[in-house]
Amino acid sequence: MSKSSLRPIIVKRKKIIKAGAHGGSWKIAYADFVTAMMAFFLLMWLLGTIDGSARDGIADYFKTPLKAALTGSGTSPSAIDLKGGGQDLKLKTGAQHKTNESVEDMNLNKAQQAIKAAETKKMLAMKNKLEQLIENNPKISPYKKQLLIDITTEGLRIQIVDEQNRPMFALSSAELSESTKTILHELASSINDMPNKISLSGHTDAKPYANGTKDYSNWELSADRANAARRVLVEGGMQEERLLRVIGLSSAVLLDAQDPLNAINRRISIILLNKRAEEAAVSEGNRPTMDIND
Repeated sequence: MSKSSLRPIIVKRKKIIKAGAHGGSWKIAYADFVTAMMAFFLLMWLLGTIDGSARDGIADYFKTPLKAALTGSGTSPSAIDLKGGGQDLKLKTGAQHKTNESVEDMNLNKAQQAIKAAETKKMLAMKNKLEQLIENNPKISPYKKQLLIDITTEGLRIQIVDEQNRPMFALSSAELSESTKTILHELASSINDMPNKISLSGHTDAKPYANGTKDYSNWELSADRANAARRVLVEGGMQEERLLRVIGLSSAVLLDAQDPLNAINRRISIILLNKRAEEAAVSEGNRPTMDIND
């Protein structure tokens, strides 16, 4: 008998234990299903909170071929470009509205600054033109010390002021001196060449009107002097329809506030109004009224 026939026979038995009723892999599958359903309903809820244009933008994004997205010829995969004017999905409604308002304000400020710069340039050109006229015109160059030209918030201002021994008007009167008539006549044609509307005002110093009464004072005197200047300007060729206002301000607006009796305070002021001042003067009578009961 050979040795191989004497080897013992070993039988291996594998015990298989089946899973019980409360365990197993079905729980994992069920948990995945519930998670997927939650994600689906969350997606449906999110899509319901946005407007149609935003949904169209999202749909267009997913329609973009992958090749076009990766090469940059289509919509970037990192950002959704919503078509049709939809809101930015990365911003809340309030933030989007605030952003739009800030952009509009910025554009409005830039436009206003551009208009202001253009008007300032225009006023400087007119100022240079008038200064050259005064310097080169032999009829008014002797009176150049009485002519003050500057640019104010209302526009280009030309002031004809009294000198100590060279008054523009007769004493306590609205009668113009010959030198003042000459100045106004020469200025009229140049003013007429400029398109701006005009404000004309008369001023006195702080000395009470010599023959003043309750019915006639420096207020009436300054208004009469402004109207006398208006008549001479029109005679010199200025179009009367260019005037927006003719007023007398007495000594309420002094040129030399430190010395209210200074002769320089007695003056005629002609302002070529800028656009803002002109619109304010035109709309002054059309401003809405306020109900004091509200």
